[in-house]
Amino acid sequence: MNRLLGNMGDFVTVGSFQKLPRLATSAFSTTTKQMKNKVPDHQKLFQADNGLPVHIKGGTTDVLLYRLTMSITLAGTGYCLFWILCACQPKGK
Repeated sequence: MNRLLGNMGDFVTVGSFQKLPRLATSAFSTTTKQMKNKVPDHQKLFQADNGLPVHIKGGTTDVLLYRLTMSITLAGTGYCLFWILCACQPKGK
């Protein structure tokens, strides 16, 4: 078993633990130029009084996702009702 895994000291060293904080900060650090706060823009979009429900104010993608979700929901409801009606019918002899 030791031949397959090798010496565990080779994989985990004290130096690798010392580099961990440096790796973590470099992986998650971004500058303000790279990330722009989009919250105010989205607030203006979703709080606009244009008569649309909030779930379709996002544009074409939101409308398509809404219609797909409603289609799947209605199809599933119809399928369940079909099998409930089939279960209610007496068995033919």
